[in-house]
Amino acid sequence: MGKAKKGPKFAVMKKVVTKKAIKNFSYKEEVLNPKKKDPSKEKLPRNVPNVSSALFFEYNTALGPPYPVLVDTNFINFSIQNKCLLGIGFECTPCITDCVMAELEKLGQKYRVALRIAKDPRFERLLCTHKGTYADYCLVERVTQKVAGVKAVPF
Repeated sequence: MGKAKKGPKFAVMKKVVTKKAIKNFSYKEEVLNPKKKDPSKEKLPRNVPNVSSALFFEYNTALGPPYPVLVDTNFINFSIQNKCLLGIGFECTPCITDCVMAELEKLGQKYRVALRIAKDPRFERLLCTHKGTYADYCLVERVTQKVAGVKAVPF
């Protein structure tokens, strides 16, 4: 035969903190000073991105004409809608990454004019080594890592 099941306990008392637990110094400090921070926890390494030395005084001193401008899919589409040039002829060289080209190809027949503009030989082509075709992260990484580069944003 098995053991009989025990029913619920009534009038159960709370556990009392023992003297051994109070003697433990770290436990005592936590109880007495809950807001006090542990110095060993404060010395964790921080994750700070590396910044180029050309950006010492908030301005990128490595930039100079002709300025490399990273062009996004949205920027090409807005320039077509507003019938304005993409910086051709100014003191800049528009740069298009493989991700942007892949996004334009994925959009299909509706954006074939934007794709033809992007394939213009006056645009500089940049190779991507990362996985996937999402251009936004790629362009942001290029601007933060590279010394020279400006990202074009439609208004």
